[in-house]
This record gives sequence, structure tokens and C-alpha cells, in this order.
Amino acid sequence: MMIRRSMTTRGAMTAVAITTGLIFTVVGCGGGDGGDDKPDEKSSPTSSAKQGGGPAEKEKNGQAPADKVLAEVKGEEDVTLTVTSAVRDAGGFVTVSGRVTNNGGKFWAAANWRGEERELNKNGSSVAGANLIDNEGKKKYLVLRDTEGRCLCTKFTGGVKPSQTADWYAQFPAPPEGTTKVDFQVGAMPPAPIELSEGE
Repeated sequence: MMIRRSMTTRGAMTAVAITTGLIFTVVGCGGGDGGDDKPDEKSSPTSSAKQGGGPAEKEKNGQAPADKVLAEVKGEEDVTLTVTSAVRDAGGFVTVSGRVTNNGGKFWAAANWRGEERELNKNGSSVAGANLIDNEGKKKYLVLRDTEGRCLCTKFTGGVKPSQTADWYAQFPAPPEGTTKVDFQVGAMPPAPIELSEGE
């Protein structure tokens, strides 16, 4: 009985060894398409970089793409206002955003930017007093507010220190579809002509 079992075990092990050898042979020979040893460009991790459109090409120079400047104006208290985006959204509003730079030697509190309406004073230093002016339609659009009267805009908590830059945004009701050019105006800053773009 012992001899028969050991022979059966040896036969099974031999069959497994032969099968494993055949599998390795097939895997080693397979995968070719006519003897072409070139790697598949679709699976190559560097193919997008070679085409110049991948992030590797952009990071190679160590530079991030710069913000597009739609308008830039200089005015009160040595402040520079830059508009980098003005997007019309599907919800029926326009979001305008950019940055403000304090080029002066004193702290800037944006006091003139919060607007003259008493209700808006609760917003403190902010862009609450900004507006969009549609010169063709002869209409002015004020910053949107929530149900508690707070502006849908940036609040400059703590103001902006000398030589510092702060990002800002403000949301407005959208002008009619045919209107693509408006002026952004806030405080005593000169009007900044901007072009509206469509959101994705």
C-alpha cells in the first residue's frame, strides 16, 4: 500500500512540474506581435511628456501657469486691483475674482470697499460695495447677499498689510446673455473693463 501511494504522489508531482514548465514557456514566448520589441506607447508612462501636453513637461521648467489678467487698475491708498476671472455660471450669477495688492506703507483696511448701505456695514472690511456696470444696457448690478444680509464676497479679515497681496471674489446677478463686456468698480478705484466668460 505504501509503495503504491508513493508512486501516485511522485506521478502527481511530476505532472505538476511538467504543467508549470509549459506555462512558463508559453508566458516567456507570448506577448510579441511579429517580433517587434518596442514598448507599447499607450502604456508608456513617458508618452504624455514626450507629446508636450503632460504635467511632466510643465513641471520641468519649475513654473506654474500664470493667472490670466482681465484688468488691472491702481487707485486709492496705493492699492492695485487685479481681476483674473469673470465667469457666468448656470445658476444665473457671475463670479468675479482676482487679487488686491497694498503698495503703500500703511495698513489697508478696505473701509471704502464695503459700500454705503447701512445693512452692508455688518460685513466689515470686504468687497460688499462692488458693482458691475453694463454700459450698453445702462444697468448696475450689486453684490449678492445671503438671507442674513451678508455679502457673497470676500471679507478682508484683518485688512491687508503693506507689500502684501490678498485674493478676493464677489458674486453678482448675471447680466443678459448677450452682454459680454462690463465694468467692475469698487470704492474710489477706477472702473476696470472686463469680459465675461461662460462657466463649464
